[in-house]
Amino acid sequence: MVQSPEELQKLSQENIENAMKSFGTLSKSAQAIAVEVADYSKSSFEQGTAALEKLLGAKTLEQAVEIQQAYLKSAYEGAVAQATKIGELYTELAKEAYKPFETAFGKIGR
Repeated sequence: MVQSPEELQKLSQENIENAMKSFGTLSKSAQAIAVEVADYSKSSFEQGTAALEKLLGAKTLEQAVEIQQAYLKSAYEGAVAQATKIGELYTELAKEAYKPFETAFGKIGR
């Protein structure tokens, strides 16, 4: 419990500092996630375009089916890997954003 104006001022200053640290972490993590999504989107588009070019060059129906199956498998595996990576980035974001507040929450429990 806050007992003096000085303690209240110190607590307020700590909370502001913690909020700024957390905001910095959120900003950096959001940028990393945005870059990751943009890179994946570009790569996915390029792979789709390459698969379409191969598909248009297919001589037989069997060859076209093989090209399409290979592309779908590759696209699915890439999407799962990307979802896992983005999930890990969000988990790390949550952990890092919480860190500045750990000590403050510990003080409340006392």
